[in-house]
Amino acid sequence: MKLILLSGGSGTRLWPLSNDSRAKQFLKVLKHEETGEFESMVQRVFRQLSTVVAPEDMIVATNIAQIDMIQNQLGVIPIVMEPERRDTFPAIALSSVYLHSELGMAPDEIVSVVSVDTFVDTAFYEKVRELGTLVKETQSEMGLLGVKPTYPSSKYGYLIPEQYRDHLQVRRFVEKPTEIAAEKLIEDGGYWNSGVFTFRLSLILDILTERGFSVHYDTLLSQFSSLPKKSFDYEVVEHLSEIVALTYDGYWKDLGTWNTITEEMSSVIIGNGALSEDSLNTHIINELDLPVKVLGISNAVVSVSADGILVTDKPASSRMKDMLLDGLFSRPMYEERRWGWYRVLDHTKKENREILTKRLCITAGKNLSYQYHYYREETWTIIAGSAIFVQDGVKRTVKSGDVLTIPMGSKHAIYAETDTEFIEVQIGSPLVEDDIVRITKDWTETIDLCL
Repeated sequence: MKLILLSGGSGTRLWPLSNDSRAKQFLKVLKHEETGEFESMVQRVFRQLSTVVAPEDMIVATNIAQIDMIQNQLGVIPIVMEPERRDTFPAIALSSVYLHSELGMAPDEIVSVVSVDTFVDTAFYEKVRELGTLVKETQSEMGLLGVKPTYPSSKYGYLIPEQYRDHLQVRRFVEKPTEIAAEKLIEDGGYWNSGVFTFRLSLILDILTERGFSVHYDTLLSQFSSLPKKSFDYEVVEHLSEIVALTYDGYWKDLGTWNTITEEMSSVIIGNGALSEDSLNTHIINELDLPVKVLGISNAVVSVSADGILVTDKPASSRMKDMLLDGLFSRPMYEERRWGWYRVLDHTKKENREILTKRLCITAGKNLSYQYHYYREETWTIIAGSAIFVQDGVKRTVKSGDVLTIPMGSKHAIYAETDTEFIEVQIGSPLVEDDIVRITKDWTETIDLCL
């Protein structure tokens, strides 16, 4: 069985820590049960899954904005890049074709799809493995994992069982009903759909072929914008008749708002902060060095990052998405990349030119690509670490205190021998992340181009 890990979506509900590239699943606010170190949702899910299936049997489906973040947090793992955000059906379809045409997976083999932002016990993923066996033995079209509802929610799909032996035979599936309809579904014995889908690869390949789409990866990539922009539930599951399900009785939670995610945080303060004794059930999450003090405010979240400051009553945090306006994500102020991270310190415009100041950290053993820019010059001031710097084919060692001048069009790269930090000042117009022409990403290839 192969696993498709769905990692998409933007970072609206958990602003200001999340942004367009750092969605909720990448926020390191959960503590590892054994080590006590902070980890993200995607790291937790990957760690739990790795105890159930081999890591080489997993692939991640995501968008281009999140690729560096995934590589930074998970390391080397096959990634299917969606050219644009088009909901879960196109993502699962593209991933299924990747498994078939790129990895050689046979049409009759079993695939399971799981989300990377669900908070569960490891036993949940053991059920996912059991579900794969069930679908294979029963020759069913689809396998789902049901969770007993705790309240009538309109956020989830519902499985309505027909009969129960060692598993559920699903009579029908209802996607995101109204709360009134959900009450009736629960009375009828309905279960929440946990977001796990298990099926034979041929199911998706046949659907694509019937609709005139290719089952070759490169071709489907070019057709991606023509795929229906719909959820997998609406586009596939609701139209199937042979659906089986297992039930999971353990802990299951969608950490989609500040209210729900703080319920799973083992510390009420992350970062530089302090709470008065009468600030009950209040959390501080602070990514900046500035101190944050909260006096006499209960049942609240105070979240601080370079992107902004949020002070919210916990129940009201579910309205965060509605409050955000276009433009808040025009330039993320903090991002994790495959080589480390950067934080924007300042951005100003003077006399028809822009000045952008960043602090970057390159992790030991990682490198920036060999690249040049059309519209900006850069000055780097090394503030910590030791690295090898390449400029226009000439390499040299740099260390704390060195200042590097990089004119427009000058080819440059850096490799960190130890964790290396530097301040980068960009001057030019327009200052955009797209103004990067990469010659090579691989450091060995970069060195081969040196004099």
